[in-house]
Amino acid sequence: MSFVVSILQLISLGLIVWIVLSYIVVFGRVSFDHPIRKAYEFLNRLVEPMLAPIRRVVPPVRMGGSSLDLSPLILIIGIQLLTRILRGIA
Repeated sequence: MSFVVSILQLISLGLIVWIVLSYIVVFGRVSFDHPIRKAYEFLNRLVEPMLAPIRRVVPPVRMGGSSLDLSPLILIIGIQLLTRILRGIA
């Protein structure tokens, strides 16, 4: 059971790193061959399949001329709840 909890925590950490890198890539205008963009694209390939089902159910929240994607936050909360449940079982 601790292996599963460790994997879930690793996913949460990867998701948080992905969020930070996404801001750096979007607002920092990082070039295509920059290592930060490569790390972001790698994490994006891992995270996007987990976020897509959530995005189908919870659309981005419109805020004036922009929108806020809540799917990463929902996924992190879901992982944390699942981790607590698994720790309570073990």
